[in-house]
Amino acid sequence: MRRLREEAAQLGIDLSDPQLRLFRRYYEELVRWRSRVNLTAVTDVEGVRSRHFRDSLSVALAFPGPVGEGTRLLDVGSGAGFPGLPLKIAFPRLGTTLIEATAKKTAFLGHLVDALGLAGVEVLTGRAETLGREDGLREAFDLVAARAVAGLPALAELTLPFCRLGGLVIAQKGSAVQEEAAGAGRAIEAMGGVLREVVPVPASGRQERRTLVVLEKVAPTPERYPRRPGIPVKRPLW
Repeated sequence: MRRLREEAAQLGIDLSDPQLRLFRRYYEELVRWRSRVNLTAVTDVEGVRSRHFRDSLSVALAFPGPVGEGTRLLDVGSGAGFPGLPLKIAFPRLGTTLIEATAKKTAFLGHLVDALGLAGVEVLTGRAETLGREDGLREAFDLVAARAVAGLPALAELTLPFCRLGGLVIAQKGSAVQEEAAGAGRAIEAMGGVLREVVPVPASGRQERRTLVVLEKVAPTPERYPRRPGIPVKRPLW
């Protein structure tokens, strides 16, 4: 994981030796659980370092400033913990909530949080469409991250309801995102958001070029959103 320190430094993140040991343990647990849960097709150490750990840490390029006590991050559709847990390791003061619809995956996430000794992490099983209506979650987070969840119109409906006024949604996307972002304007506006910026992520090795689509919450999300489970993806707002 020494290479991860160099790559993190390129993103403006300084990883200590104890933090690198946490990433090593993360990798070991990910491989150990692969026979029980379909977490990732990438299991070699270099692939996980580049395509999961470094990719997750790149979300910090869109952080609006230093992470202080009380900053709350939500990871929607966390899967194997990406990007939420690598960000938590890098920024220990970041209050982190992971939501994932598959119970086997949240079992892994709960085990991983305990194995790494991470404090201030909550793991929830459920769909974003349902959890986005709950008190304590709706419009409660400073930062909402999503990785490979859905197209941008649907993603706006699945994430912006969680975001507080003035907070940000940071969506990890590929390089060809301009047309998708332009077509998502209606959905973003309907959820109380605006497109703030598209941040290019510096390329690393053979990894495909990535961007961060950053949405800002400027108005409350109407009570009728998000719609019932499955509808945002099946019938996205255009």
